[in-house]
Amino acid sequence: MTLRTNQHERFERGLRALSEIDGHAGENVIAQLSDIAPDFARYVIEFPFGDVYSRPGLDLRSREVATIAALAALGNAAPQLKVHIEAGLNVGLSRDEIVEILIQMAVYAGFPAALNGLFAAKEVFAARGRSEAERAA
Repeated sequence: MTLRTNQHERFERGLRALSEIDGHAGENVIAQLSDIAPDFARYVIEFPFGDVYSRPGLDLRSREVATIAALAALGNAAPQLKVHIEAGLNVGLSRDEIVEILIQMAVYAGFPAALNGLFAAKEVFAARGRSEAERAA
């Protein structure tokens, strides 16, 4: 197997994982990078999604719990946090579980991080509710 084939497999595996996990939100991130940093967009597909998210050992729900907690704890990654709250919903986390993850962050990352995470979740839940209502209409 050549390096080129291996890279192509990573990319394809990453695209499948990105679509399953992040759906349109992930595709939007990649599209927004296409004109400024297309190589970085490829890296995002290959490494986090093609290599890490595709590993055995944790299911996608568990990976999103860890990701939501880490992004909330960082306190400076609201756009990425919103994408991963959406991803958590996509892979089966409930709104209540996401809220509990963010409340847990008050203990380890502080109240500001938990508050910011909860406000990000509120935005995602509202947007998702509007989108679901539009599809139902």
